[in-house]
Amino acid sequence: MEPESETDTVDSVRLRRILSSKLYFDVDAAKAPVIYSSLYDIAFFGVEKLDFAMLIQFYFKHPFDSSKWGRIYGFLTSELLDKKQIVESLEATREDLLVVHSESYLDSLKNSLNVAGIVEVGGTILAAKLAKERGWAINLGGGLHHCSAERGGGFCVYADISLCIHFAFNIMNISRVLIIDLDAHQGNVMLCFILCRKSLYILDMHNPNIYPFDFQARRYIDQQVQIRSGTTTSQYLEKLDDALRVADNALSPELIIYNAGTDILDGDPLGRLKITPAGIATRGEKVFVFARHRNVPLVMLTSGGYMKSNARIIADSFISLSNKSLIAMA
Repeated sequence: MEPESETDTVDSVRLRRILSSKLYFDVDAAKAPVIYSSLYDIAFFGVEKLDFAMLIQFYFKHPFDSSKWGRIYGFLTSELLDKKQIVESLEATREDLLVVHSESYLDSLKNSLNVAGIVEVGGTILAAKLAKERGWAINLGGGLHHCSAERGGGFCVYADISLCIHFAFNIMNISRVLIIDLDAHQGNVMLCFILCRKSLYILDMHNPNIYPFDFQARRYIDQQVQIRSGTTTSQYLEKLDDALRVADNALSPELIIYNAGTDILDGDPLGRLKITPAGIATRGEKVFVFARHRNVPLVMLTSGGYMKSNARIIADSFISLSNKSLIAMA
């Protein structure tokens, strides 16, 4: 009998960690596939979100909303959902995080059990299971697309999307995943774990003139759609339509992960685009229609966008999806 290779050993350890995780759990049918925890608003990158917000405002003149996630939850539970319908995510353990991250990276963090980050990770992982069961799921946090196994970046500490895909591959027997990354920033190194045995397609629409300027990571983007500073709503939506058509011909996915950053909003000093609130709602509708017409489960993550107006715009986009019967809360 031949000895196990190093790759086989790593894969077997990863599989053991995934199968022993508590992050996939059964959810009562009376609950909506909308995931949130009050812990999302507590800490951010190892510091209190309020302190971090003050730093962002000082250095970038950016009105950082440190309670964005809780405000989205507040709008939704007062206008669309009962609080009892919300699914509360669990904290990812160190063993869960080690499915993607290295021991050295977790040890290097001042607070490797950063509460907000690990609960958002748990929400993203659970969202894939709920999407497979219900057709769609929304994590009110997540979308941390600047984090790799060995380093964080761009407000992202843990690689929730990579972790979500690993769990989906190994537990739900999913083998083809389409990532539609519509945050204003290029998603870099979030798929540092490229799996040659699985099929993955990345559609990334981003402003190339802003962070992260990661040209090496761009090699792993299957369809890169560059949206220059000042792009308007009509221009943006036309490019999205074209991009979805290309993606449709490239892969027949079994799961779609929609990274729905709202830093594309007009006035966002980091995104530098000129998309209206109505344009953001229309963008979401296009992605949900794309998934529905193909009968593919869809996970939506809120990702970037931290102006004071973003929470209201995100909540309104969910309400619009409900009003157009693209999601059903009951």
